[in-house]
Amino acid sequence: MKIGFISPFGPGHFNPMTALARQVQLRHHEVVYLASPVVEPLVRAIGLPFASFGQRESLSALTENVKSRLAQLSKLQGEDASRMVLQIVAGWTEIMWHSLPDILMEEGIDALVLDTYLFYAELVPMRLGMPYIHVSNALPFDYSGYTPLCLYGWPHETTSVALARNRGGVTRFAGFLAEANAGIRAHAEKAGLDVDWENPGSTVSKLAWLTQMPREFDFESSNWPPQFHYTGPFHDGAGRVNVEFPWEQLTGEPIVYASMGTVANGRPEIFRAIVSAVAKHRDLQLVLSIGNQIDPDQVGSAPSNAIIVRQAPQLELLQRSSVCITHAGLNTVLEALTQGVPQVAIPVTHDQPGVAARIANKQTGLVTSLDKLTAPRLSGLLGEVLGDYAYHSNARRIQQTIARNKGLSQAADLIEQCFGLAKPATEPFAQTKP
Repeated sequence: MKIGFISPFGPGHFNPMTALARQVQLRHHEVVYLASPVVEPLVRAIGLPFASFGQRESLSALTENVKSRLAQLSKLQGEDASRMVLQIVAGWTEIMWHSLPDILMEEGIDALVLDTYLFYAELVPMRLGMPYIHVSNALPFDYSGYTPLCLYGWPHETTSVALARNRGGVTRFAGFLAEANAGIRAHAEKAGLDVDWENPGSTVSKLAWLTQMPREFDFESSNWPPQFHYTGPFHDGAGRVNVEFPWEQLTGEPIVYASMGTVANGRPEIFRAIVSAVAKHRDLQLVLSIGNQIDPDQVGSAPSNAIIVRQAPQLELLQRSSVCITHAGLNTVLEALTQGVPQVAIPVTHDQPGVAARIANKQTGLVTSLDKLTAPRLSGLLGEVLGDYAYHSNARRIQQTIARNKGLSQAADLIEQCFGLAKPATEPFAQTKP
């Protein structure tokens, strides 16, 4: 069997999905990563077969289009950013609807592993009668309403008022999704596909839905569907682009590693607040990764205890860090927890409010909102996390769970089982059930 893997091209989706594809490949199964030709060099460099789909414009024009959209997206927050992402994803889904069937046939692909953030991409294998599995590389969407949808930073509560609020959030998101997906809905209806468009989860794979989030980091809930499985982070220590870093500038003082991710990183005032906050702690050293959407001079001059770079070797730096200031992207938070590093979270958009709510719930760090972000407030939160060992202890407890669960291996086991590539165990994956 030949298995195709498809995910958004953002590092928070691309890195874990390609790690999973490599794990399946290491088990001597045939895999191929399908995407825009923009990412082909990255895929080839990490040793995965590649097939492109859907783009007729020149590679340079396509690259510039991607850069332009990312620049616009990097300055948005909250629902504005989420609605733009849904529009972008809807465009990709329509491209896949038209171009994927021929590519799947040409490549001889028998089954697909799809990122859940490519909403309705599964309509293609449904149309073809092809088996597919879903993977949530970012936080999974709980459409049941028993826990808050990940777009919102609401705490987990079980009162009737909270449940009504949660279900209202699902309804609101379903409206955004309907706005974006009018085109693909028309194609699906013309093809005779039976889809419950009122229920955003109606087309989620019935074979398996995997999340790289550990159960121990999620809210308490027994309302996930039976095919939903917690695993653990998809980290294999490989597949990342080598990044130059001035290691000689590290002083040996405790490191505060700070990053606002690769998408919502176009607001220089956030980085200025981080620099000013850490400057108040003269016994710490800041390593700040700002990305490619702003210029370093927009942050201002670096204080003596700061290293400011565009890109940083995040995994290696987290191994040395005492705390992580983060946008609360799931992958950065899981990478911090893998090293037992507590967090100070500044969620901006997408699933980040939901991740931040789990940081608060599990007390692996502290959270502040953008509208309350000031350098003095951030400095106080940083001091509290560093000064209270409970945050370190809670982070290390989840670190031990991550090490024990071996999430990447569990996820590959499930893929083999669902696609009939391995004999199931006597009691398969009971520990991963919610």
